Amino acid sequence: MLSDVQIRAPAKVNIGLRVLPRREDGFHNIESIFQTVDFYDDIVIRPLQENERCIVSCEQMTLPAENTITAAYREFCRLTGVHTGVQVMLTKRIPAGGGLGGGSSDAASFVKAFARLTETALTQDLLDAIAANVGSDVFFFMHCKDETGAALVSGRGEVVQTILRRKDLHFVLVLPEVHSSTKEAYGLVDAAFMAGSDVRCPPFLELERMYAGSVKDWTFANTFTPALVTKYPVIGHALQDIRNSGAVWSEMTGSGAVVFGVYDSADSATKAYNLLQKTWKRCVLALT
Repeated sequence: MLSDVQIRAPAKVNIGLRVLPRREDGFHNIESIFQTVDFYDDIVIRPLQENERCIVSCEQMTLPAENTITAAYREFCRLTGVHTGVQVMLTKRIPAGGGLGGGSSDAASFVKAFARLTETALTQDLLDAIAANVGSDVFFFMHCKDETGAALVSGRGEVVQTILRRKDLHFVLVLPEVHSSTKEAYGLVDAAFMAGSDVRCPPFLELERMYAGSVKDWTFANTFTPALVTKYPVIGHALQDIRNSGAVWSEMTGSGAVVFGVYDSADSATKAYNLLQKTWKRCVLALT
């Protein structure tokens, strides 16, 4: 057995996100393109002498005792019969509650690292079975290869169709000091649906074609954005600053509150990043 395994857990952005009205079981179907960006948490895992223990430490934030990594560990052990104890050292950069999928990515990356540590063969069916009991966004990250990926995502997040990830998109992310829980965001969208309000999004069958085309022709939208901007105007201010910085296209990712712009070159993205840093405390430059 290896003495330790290191892995990076990438953030994702939503290139458009349509939320459909709530289902009878309380969940919502979505239609979106997920893409990883060059913004990562780091994970190092080491075996413990004790079996059936998963100890997670993180200097950057206080994690709850029950978190996505411990949930993924339990499911991995239950489904594989592996019970090796593990110590997990998480370096957290991706903010919680930002719409970047950090906790989901941590869980998926942990599973891949733990499989290497214990020399356990992984199949896509096994990865999806683990994701089913950890979180909806985990499915996407379970389909990523070599820490990168892009996919059409539907259902409540469990239907993942990988597509060719563009490498010519340059991103700047702005992280407003707003924390909106997923529960709150869906509640706001449900209220908007009840009031007869909706956001026009391109048809699901058009998403891949549009994604592959010119960014200036994108009509992607995020159902969450109007409701979140109304509740937290600072999100709208961040979006406007990104647009004013030269972004070709911009939106909020996930259920917020992180917003991002897509730029036509690494140089224009870098200039925008330098400009936005003067106003916003936390910005991220992700050139691919």
